[in-house]
Amino acid sequence: MNKKPKLLTQVRNAIRAKHYSYLTEKSYIQWIRRYIFFHDIRHPKDMGANEVGAFLSHLAVDRKVAPKTQNQALCALVFLYKHVLKKELGDVTNLMWAKKHVYLPVVLSQCEIIEVFGHIMGLPLLMCQLMYGAGLRKMECHRLRLKDIDFDRHQIIIRQGKGFKDRHVPLPNMTVQAIRTQIEVVKNLHQQDRELNLAGVELPYAIERKYPNAGTELGWQWLFPSLRLSQDPRTKITRRHHIHPTVVAKHLRKAVLESKIMKKVTCHTLRHSFATHLLEKNSDIRTVQELLGHNDVRTTQVYTHVMKRNATGAKSPLDSLNYDV
Repeated sequence: MNKKPKLLTQVRNAIRAKHYSYLTEKSYIQWIRRYIFFHDIRHPKDMGANEVGAFLSHLAVDRKVAPKTQNQALCALVFLYKHVLKKELGDVTNLMWAKKHVYLPVVLSQCEIIEVFGHIMGLPLLMCQLMYGAGLRKMECHRLRLKDIDFDRHQIIIRQGKGFKDRHVPLPNMTVQAIRTQIEVVKNLHQQDRELNLAGVELPYAIERKYPNAGTELGWQWLFPSLRLSQDPRTKITRRHHIHPTVVAKHLRKAVLESKIMKKVTCHTLRHSFATHLLEKNSDIRTVQELLGHNDVRTTQVYTHVMKRNATGAKSPLDSLNYDV
């Protein structure tokens, strides 16, 4: 008789069956584990909406987490009860939501972009140029493959972006030569891997099942591969993954400090800047929405509030005073 897997193993299996990302898997496992320990290691099947509400209120009141963090924890627990325990959670009672804040995105001016890029070199510079020049999310940039670069049409194809959506974005002319050089580097690494008979790169689930050898083909190789081999945390197969996400973030942070820019800049700031600068150049907001991959145009409209020109047309009364300070 087969022994039933442990709870967290069941959660992992359910997440992988639905093809959720590895980052989502790690996050959900973390929240479920915290939920269990918060209630003195009681099994979730013996708990319900009241216990979920108490845990989420603890996050908001005691831990003072952001609303998005609290909502992420709720999503993890809903997934646990719905897809693993097969139990209706019902209305979560006694729940105190974290106070929502309206944040405007941080945007760099074009002069600041030039200043920051002047302090980055090599591969991190190319990746930052693509995030700004094509409006890519950080992980979309990391997960680019050779076949996603279309030099003839001057475009990049983003595969399975947020919400599992594909889209086309412009290929910045300034990056073309650097990308061609990077492709030659990838070809050499790929040749070495084939000579060592290493496993191919990670593939989307359906592709890997239908074409098991596709991972060894050149077109499927990462555009930004790691120089080190690593073990796939899910399959335990040793293969070449893409460059670690923290590498570019560290180079960007260092460049911002060296530029003496007093803004909280992350890789996503480059995407914010891409959208804002397009709108400042009178690009149609629907076009910007499509390039960013937003479902709702209202998400894109937030960038109109940080544009260089005053969207309201209002002038400060201080500027109308005629006196010397």
